[in-house]
Amino acid sequence: MPVQPETLSVVKDQLVALLGDRCSSAQAVRDQHSKGESWHEPIAPDLVCFARSTEEVSEIVKVCAAHKVPVVPFAAGTSLEGHVHAVEGGVCIDLNEMNQILAVNTEDLDCVVQPGVRRKQLNEFLRDTGLFFPIDPGADASIGGMASTRASGTNAVRYGTIRENVLNLTVVRPDGQIIKTGGRAKKSAAGYDLTKLYVGSEGTLGIITEVTLRLYGIPEAMSAATVSFPDIGSAVQAVILTIQAGIPVARIELADEVQIDAINKYSNMTLPVQPSLFLEFHGSETGVEEQARQVGEICKDFGAEDFQWTTRTEERNKLWEARHNAAYAALALRPGSSLWATDVCVPISRLADCIMETKKDLETSNLIAPIVGHVGDGNFHLAFVLDKDNPAELEEAEQINGRLIDRALAMDGTCTGEHGIGLGKKKYLRREVGSAFDVMVAVKQALDPDNIMNPGKII
Repeated sequence: MPVQPETLSVVKDQLVALLGDRCSSAQAVRDQHSKGESWHEPIAPDLVCFARSTEEVSEIVKVCAAHKVPVVPFAAGTSLEGHVHAVEGGVCIDLNEMNQILAVNTEDLDCVVQPGVRRKQLNEFLRDTGLFFPIDPGADASIGGMASTRASGTNAVRYGTIRENVLNLTVVRPDGQIIKTGGRAKKSAAGYDLTKLYVGSEGTLGIITEVTLRLYGIPEAMSAATVSFPDIGSAVQAVILTIQAGIPVARIELADEVQIDAINKYSNMTLPVQPSLFLEFHGSETGVEEQARQVGEICKDFGAEDFQWTTRTEERNKLWEARHNAAYAALALRPGSSLWATDVCVPISRLADCIMETKKDLETSNLIAPIVGHVGDGNFHLAFVLDKDNPAELEEAEQINGRLIDRALAMDGTCTGEHGIGLGKKKYLRREVGSAFDVMVAVKQALDPDNIMNPGKII
């Protein structure tokens, strides 16, 4: 339900008194905060507040709570399932000015950051310490947004997702109370794990204002490799055997022939236009050489003939830049188009079946839809390149996406490995989790009884 004008006027007056010109109702500012990078139509908030501290976020939330006005957190705006859309209007809290790295504890391998800190910013800051933060979703996302959406990415096969790498959160609850969910100890058996509860909650239970992260030593050596296969099944089987052999690969990314063709054109590459793997190895100089040799032998057994690897930094960076630009490469296949990126995750033993059945489904479609994925953990994406103003194309994409999710759930998988639920996958969540959905509803009602925290998402 939209916020009533008289209520909005009172809230605006109080927030302007608190923040001055950092509270805005300008249409351009509201439009800027009306969407992320998802395919959903923009929905603007009524007001945008630019916070600079946990205490300011708390005071903003207290004003909104007193008048039962919705609150939507916003940072980098790179989410893909409509997480930042203000579906009931209200106040958007922009956290981009909360971008300080508050502490780096090199001996303990952890750091404390504000939510607006970007992934690349953090690693640039850490470079001289010999440490790095490995979670890499591709986009230069904010740490707060990554925690809120339980982000993952290309390094997850070795370092896990952000869920495994958050030690503690500072959270502003729906009544404005400030809490901490943990400490800096590497483990704890003290009570409910509130840190894991808020990681992935998508702003529906509170607003994250500080994050304590695990860090890792920068490897002595890194090497990257590409290898192409005669078909998708062979590529995935090579991945499965690599994982089963216990080879500690840092990244294993899959791109089908459609995506490889797009990458070649967009990033000026000359990769064979076949299903391909992008790999990275971390360790000692002899270690990464041995890992690359072992994986090369496995790939050869599955029909690969052109395993190429390098330790040269510039070549490795070029390869991963091309991988990270896969979405833009896909868009370039159809100038003027929009991208609808979806994702599922299945047990790795079912990954080949899921991808190949999806490829068969696409054979009857006129849509361009490259496949790319973090196959080391069973996660892959379908990127529909379409005209958002064409209802027939949207409907076709919706049907293919629905069948993809049905397929993943039938294989004991999930409707989303890393994008989250947001708006786009709400209708699939109950089917996936069954009666556990009622527990989620109960948690939401207990912590946010007035439903002001990012309403309309997840539940």
